Amino acid sequence: MTADTEQDWDTRDRAPGSKPRVLIIGAGVGGLSTGCYAQMSGARTRILEKHVLPGGCCTAWARDDYLFDYCIEWLIGTGSDNEAATIWRELGALDGKTITNFDTFNTVVGEDGRSVTFYNDPDRLERHLLEISPADARLIRSFCRDLRRFIDINLYPFLTAPPLRSVRERLSLLRTVLPAFRLFWRTAATSMESFCGKFQDPLLRRAFPFIFYQDHEVFPLLPYLFNMAGAYHGNAGFPQGGSLGLSRSIEERYTSLGGRIDYRARAERILVEDGRAVGVELRNGRRHYAEHIVSACDGRTTIYGLLDGKYTNPTIDTLYTEMLHEPELVYPGVVSAFVGLTGDVDPATPHSTTYLLSPQDSTELPAVRQNSMVVQMRSRYCDSFAPPGKTVIHCTYFSDFAYWKTLRGSDRKEYRARKREVADFVRGFLERHHPGITERIEVIDVASPATMLRYTGNHNGSILAWKAFTKAEDLTTKLVNKDRMRLPGLRGFSMTGQWVGGGGLIRTASAGRFAVQYLCEELGLEFTAWDSPGAGPWHRGKLGRLPRLDTRPVGRPAHGQT
Repeated sequence: MTADTEQDWDTRDRAPGSKPRVLIIGAGVGGLSTGCYAQMSGARTRILEKHVLPGGCCTAWARDDYLFDYCIEWLIGTGSDNEAATIWRELGALDGKTITNFDTFNTVVGEDGRSVTFYNDPDRLERHLLEISPADARLIRSFCRDLRRFIDINLYPFLTAPPLRSVRERLSLLRTVLPAFRLFWRTAATSMESFCGKFQDPLLRRAFPFIFYQDHEVFPLLPYLFNMAGAYHGNAGFPQGGSLGLSRSIEERYTSLGGRIDYRARAERILVEDGRAVGVELRNGRRHYAEHIVSACDGRTTIYGLLDGKYTNPTIDTLYTEMLHEPELVYPGVVSAFVGLTGDVDPATPHSTTYLLSPQDSTELPAVRQNSMVVQMRSRYCDSFAPPGKTVIHCTYFSDFAYWKTLRGSDRKEYRARKREVADFVRGFLERHHPGITERIEVIDVASPATMLRYTGNHNGSILAWKAFTKAEDLTTKLVNKDRMRLPGLRGFSMTGQWVGGGGLIRTASAGRFAVQYLCEELGLEFTAWDSPGAGPWHRGKLGRLPRLDTRPVGRPAHGQT
């Protein structure tokens, strides 16, 4: 067998006797997962990444020895004995790491200061909610009863692509689903909006949609119950090292399998000959060739940019030219304000709180949607996020991408001024809830949806792509199951990542596994996967050198002021 050389990737045809080559565009979790499984299955792979870090949206950056962790709030698969956990073991994502689990999912505070805490234990949750509103006993008991039922179910079907499941796998899935079919059907058919609209207590009516920190608007009851049940079992925890730590661990697994990542390698176009994808041309003009190309980057960029819109059909065009611009079908962008401060906050402060903002607060916060802001004590998630004796707080809210993109494109000075407004609001808001905290703040760093677009290329800075439980996700699922992640009229090419497999890290990682299962059929390989052997205890040094998103932080105070 010939050695894997640089020249081998620069030639149109592979060397006789060598393994098939696979080029992957994008080193996000989807691209890394694809690379790992392809390497394990006997292919040679190379990942092309435009950034200097792996992970895409699953990332972090540093400022004054603080680590600002961007993505993970909870991770499905941190437990054991389920297929989600199997995927993370195969990818080495949790190697050597401790897991932080919380007994609550979130706390929601109303404008009047009243609060509701969403405990993962259904008995404790029921008692708490009944204390808040005895008049809503029927609805409260119904929700908690369903949560108990979900706790008894251990269903994470992420190992085999649906069209490739064996008869045995299908029967096993049916044995799990059929006894709970009515539960799944009813909770999937009941929107959270219609459910919580029946509450008599105004706080419960407003708070329930914010169990997942922000209101996901189109979600039915099912995902809330499913994820709370996972958290109850310790299967929705927070991994040591956070978002970038997860990405670095998968990167380490990938390179240990013989894979290669080229950073600062921006794909310009996919090379096609006679209806087959044969290579990738980079922005610098260099060309690399392979027997199969996988795009794990932004969906619209892939279809209408890298491939010039030549390989579509009416369904794909509907998705990416019509539905992509319907706000109810695509996750909005997020504004993040990271606060680094000396000391800690009151230990009684919940690890995560959604504050429902007053009309006055909402008008002061630039381009806020849903009139709410999430405040998380990130140092409780992982102690390496702040230097000893210091704390990181993360404040986020859904925001309008067009607002930030227009500002940044037309008036950079005004764009920075709006980011300073975010920092000033956050400082004042925290002072109200934690008197004296202002004097201890050392830095505030603000990232807008335009920041996310710059560093990941994700359409409109969206962090989760298509919203689940919408017609867009239904259409995507049908396309994936029918065309197996392929585009019409194009051989030797497939897509993966969140625009194909859906938002959420476990679904993105699973989509990479599915892509390789389809790929193995095409290339005549046997799909193979095994657990990572591990790499010793996790430590912060494994993050490597961290970038700074901007040379000028927007919120560095002088004697408590910007």
